[in-house]
Amino acid sequence: MMKITRYLWLLVLVVSLGGLWYPYLGYLMAVVMITLLATSVLRGRWFCGNLCPRGSLYDFVLSKVSRKQDIPNILKSFWVRIPLLVLMMTVMIYRISVIFATQNMFEKIGVVLVSMCIVTTTLAIMLGGFYNSRAWCTVCPMGTAQRIIGGNRYQLKMAHELCIDCKKCEKVCPMELTVRDIGNNPDCIKCGRCVEACPKDALYF
Repeated sequence: MMKITRYLWLLVLVVSLGGLWYPYLGYLMAVVMITLLATSVLRGRWFCGNLCPRGSLYDFVLSKVSRKQDIPNILKSFWVRIPLLVLMMTVMIYRISVIFATQNMFEKIGVVLVSMCIVTTTLAIMLGGFYNSRAWCTVCPMGTAQRIIGGNRYQLKMAHELCIDCKKCEKVCPMELTVRDIGNNPDCIKCGRCVEACPKDALYF
């Protein structure tokens, strides 16, 4: 996790609230989407755990009030994640196509991006408030896209001979992953919490 990570949640407020008056702020969403897709080519879901503004919101704000219940397995299923990714992209493309080449087109596109930010952030807060604060990350369309593109790039590795099976790594994993099998799980967001928690320095990237 980077030092700037804990402050990135402010960007969510800027877009969600400021965007109601100044729709062009919605283009910050586009920048985030392009950046996360670009970084996923080399580092998988690294963006989620280090530079995602909403991830920062979940970790440093929502986690303080979350009920911290286990994330339902159905949210981790591709049977839910892929349709949600397709639905989100279809809705966004359709809404933009309708206003394409109309008057004030760029402002209207900003409105579309701001509204999508507000809707998905609201859903994320509802899920994260009841379950683990990172519950949305398991079903997030952009997280799913990163998984598809990046696969197992930049994997977490374990020196098994050093592991004492204390499970401290799994207790701090925001994605509720089984760290011992992490090499086979591309949903690792590379936040580094497990590495910091390991008393034997058995984990590394």
